[in-house]
Amino acid sequence: MIAFLKIIFSFILVSMLCVTTWASLELNLFTHLPNLIKDPWVIATLFDAYYGFITFFLWVCYKENSFLSKLIWFIGIMLLGNIAMAIYMLIQLFKLDKDATIADLLVNK
Repeated sequence: MIAFLKIIFSFILVSMLCVTTWASLELNLFTHLPNLIKDPWVIATLFDAYYGFITFFLWVCYKENSFLSKLIWFIGIMLLGNIAMAIYMLIQLFKLDKDATIADLLVNK
């Protein structure tokens, strides 16, 4: 299962980097933000995404011991979203021993 998660989060990271790069090259977000923010579905999607980011960050707070680490991951998650979350997961997954379980990933030791 750990190997499967490494594949999934690697895919998420690479695909998010690709789609973000493509979108950035196609459209300047800051130029089009005033028009985008008028769309109720854009607002709803942003709320959904950021509530998910906060939910994930609460688990990061449980896992991380230092305030500085928590602060850095909060900023990263709020600015980069799923890119930062995939990086965090990959770091956690590659720290695990070969015989680790999902519980070892999820629980703070």
